[in-house]
Amino acid sequence: MVDPAPLLPHYSPSGAAKKPPPTSVDDTLESYVGGNCVLQLLQAFFVSFAWCFDAQQTFINVFTDAEPAWHCTGTDDAACAAAPSPCGLAPGSWAWDLPMHASVVSEWSLQCSGSAVVGLPASAYFAGCLAGGLLLATLADSVLGRKNMLFLSCLTMSLSATLTVVSPNLWAYSALRFLCGFGRATVGTSSLVLSTELVGKRWREKISIVGFVCFTMGFLSLPAMAYINRGSSWRALYLWTSVPSACYSVLLVFLIKESPRWLLVRGRRDEAIQTLKSIASTNDGVINSSFSKLIVAEDTGIVDIFSAMKILLQKKWAFRRLVATMISGFGIGMVYYGMPLNVGNLGSNLYLSVTFNALAELPSSMITLFLIGKLNRRCSMLTFTTVSGAFSVLCVLVTSKLWRMAAEVVSFFSACTAFNVLLIYSIELFPTCVRNSAISMVRQALVLGGVFAPVLVAEGRKRSFLSFGVFGFVIGCCGLFIVSLPETRGRSICDTMEEEEVKQNATSVTP
Repeated sequence: MVDPAPLLPHYSPSGAAKKPPPTSVDDTLESYVGGNCVLQLLQAFFVSFAWCFDAQQTFINVFTDAEPAWHCTGTDDAACAAAPSPCGLAPGSWAWDLPMHASVVSEWSLQCSGSAVVGLPASAYFAGCLAGGLLLATLADSVLGRKNMLFLSCLTMSLSATLTVVSPNLWAYSALRFLCGFGRATVGTSSLVLSTELVGKRWREKISIVGFVCFTMGFLSLPAMAYINRGSSWRALYLWTSVPSACYSVLLVFLIKESPRWLLVRGRRDEAIQTLKSIASTNDGVINSSFSKLIVAEDTGIVDIFSAMKILLQKKWAFRRLVATMISGFGIGMVYYGMPLNVGNLGSNLYLSVTFNALAELPSSMITLFLIGKLNRRCSMLTFTTVSGAFSVLCVLVTSKLWRMAAEVVSFFSACTAFNVLLIYSIELFPTCVRNSAISMVRQALVLGGVFAPVLVAEGRKRSFLSFGVFGFVIGCCGLFIVSLPETRGRSICDTMEEEEVKQNATSVTP
């Protein structure tokens, strides 16, 4: 039941006619805090920066676990010169181009190991992402909140990456990568949800894109750091990425406020009001609009970490939305995580290949940033998944390396844009009480697609259709499930399941 007592005193510094009090959290953030509050935006920007460290840990294995170049040491050894790999060659007849500690493969002599062993650290990382997403997904909606979940996720990710530096063997290394993935699983979700809930409707879409831009910058920083680090130990690359992430985790505790929207929904009204006051007090000392009553349907039904998931499965409309977004996410994730791995099969330079793919994310984020307010969610998702699938299949049909590379970049660019739109779409589809859990499940579907991608890439070295062809077919088919979802462009987001149901019923009866 809503408390009829005033929450804050009505204040009108100009003596002008009083405006109607805000009646929703969106109204509160817009009217009371203000649309251009500096602290409000700075906090959202800082929260979004977590995506940078997320990207670094996601793609770091491309460089640390790469097989280094090698050369024959003898001038007359025909067998060595004709060998496609050093595996099976006599010791002393060949040598690595770089020091042995430059890569995991050379340091632990994995050149003759099977693909499952060599790929174990990367597979363990994605397995950790899946496990963490399933076990931690609802904590941000239930007991921990957005801020604490983001802090614990970043701290676990950074500490496990730091411990990776002292890995004695492949098995310990893989275990630490699993732990890193487990912690990382909720970094992007918590960051995205918290940053968008700290701002009003006016800035929500733009702040969402800031996270994607930060992810791109983190992706772009990797080939630069790896190139500078070439010849040095692969362990140094983990230090370069984990130490800044650990410092960022500590700063989160002191600089960031908890989501007032989550506090209100969880019934912690006094804490929410204090948060709103602290943000508004920095807005040139002026409260743009006061309110006497804030009508928020408090959600007291989510009392344990699995209640949010249970509600999503029980409500037919929520289950339908979750299934459709997860299936679409699976296809998008397969191309998004698979394309950077598959670029190596084109025979291009590793550093340049990764850079080109990272650069493809930047215009994708920019296009989403400037057009998200105008884009119809369903139509844009269908368009980008179809284009990505078509150009992925085109990579199988063309023979020119240049045109294949161009088609691959277009396919990856379209998948990146679909990735961005899907996450924003998911924010708008699910109410506050289960939003973090729902988006976590969507992100796990994206990661699940990434789990299958390395296997297809390995098979694609023999037959390109099994990589590029399957990528295109899967993302194209999975994208079709978007047609079953409602359009959300320009619509305010809801806080409880009941509010969302009322809005859905009102939309369905509208002629």
